[in-house]
Amino acid sequence: MRKLRTRSLSISEARQALRGHGLESGTVDDVIDDFCRRGYLDDAALAGVLVTSGVERKGQGRVALSRALAQRGIPREVIDGALDELPDDDDERALEFARSKARSMSRLDHDTALRRLVGQLSRRGYNGAVAMRAAKSALQETSFGGSTTGVRFVDSD
Repeated sequence: MRKLRTRSLSISEARQALRGHGLESGTVDDVIDDFCRRGYLDDAALAGVLVTSGVERKGQGRVALSRALAQRGIPREVIDGALDELPDDDDERALEFARSKARSMSRLDHDTALRRLVGQLSRRGYNGAVAMRAAKSALQETSFGGSTTGVRFVDSD
């Protein structure tokens, strides 16, 4: 119960925590069943919250979300169901993230900025094609290659 007070657990995580306290398998199953009946454990609800959080706060793509849910011990069919609830807007979310990062890369040459931006998008779980499109578009929008700082140095002589 203390672990459930600090954060939501998947059924798998709760099972591991109970086993860690030396409880017998039958007792663990009874406790898990009771917690599920009471609504303390619900993998589908947990997956929904984690997907929403991953998208809204972290800007994660489907691959990263799927990996995070699997690491929490959530079954594949529950993961697929939670991801199916997502709108198919990976391109838009990737572009939004890329735009926010592209501004800070204005001092880099285009190829370096592109490579770094694609890497950041990939680490957030966007597939290669989505990451490349978003990075290229964001860099193009920030008019890479031209002076965008507005700072000019004038010779005072």
